[in-house]
Amino acid sequence: MSDQAAPAPAPARRGSANLVGWLTTVVFNVVAPIVIYGQLKDHGCSEFTAILLSGLGPVIDIAIYLAWHRRVDEFAILSLVFVALSLVISLIGPHDAKLLLAKDSFVTGLLGVVYLATLAMPRPLMFYFGRKFATDGTPQMIEWWNGMWQYEGFRRVQRNLTIGWGVAFIAEAAIRIALVYSLSDGTMVTVNNVLPYAVIGGLVYWTITYSKRAGAKGAARLAAAQQAASAEAAQM
Repeated sequence: MSDQAAPAPAPARRGSANLVGWLTTVVFNVVAPIVIYGQLKDHGCSEFTAILLSGLGPVIDIAIYLAWHRRVDEFAILSLVFVALSLVISLIGPHDAKLLLAKDSFVTGLLGVVYLATLAMPRPLMFYFGRKFATDGTPQMIEWWNGMWQYEGFRRVQRNLTIGWGVAFIAEAAIRIALVYSLSDGTMVTVNNVLPYAVIGGLVYWTITYSKRAGAKGAARLAAAQQAASAEAAQM
């Protein structure tokens, strides 16, 4: 298809439904694992137990999403995969403080590699994340989002977003690993809890602004094409 803007979605309740989706995702995939892990560690649980049980948040999110929409949520599955990877990484090699502080960086770097690897798939990873956060999960909105793939401009945006997130995660991982071995453990604990959210916040802001800008350019091209077609028809 041509590089034109796709028709905009129309569901009136999309905003409130998206808000609920965002809240459940953040609560069960971000907040719950951190809280569970912190509480268990404070009460003397081992690293293994704390990481293992922190995966309960994404498990609950998968169950809720499956019961609500009758399909599995890719975001929650990815969260579970990387909780499992964190668990594996925490169990291999010497269990010193530096390695434990660096393990999250290894997982983040691997996540960045996964993003870039999906560029070789029929649809990159950001297409599926976009489908979760840009729709309310109803069949009509899912069909609309899937249909957007026919537009070359939409495909380019999804691939560029995937590249941006992948490169950013790899860069963040490299920076954090370097900091682990140059800062004190106490300082690094703070960095580990702040830097990932700062990076994700920046990526979300970039994603929103870039998507809006790309959408505006597509709409402008469509308007120009329609105007040219009208002028041509008037001359005939």
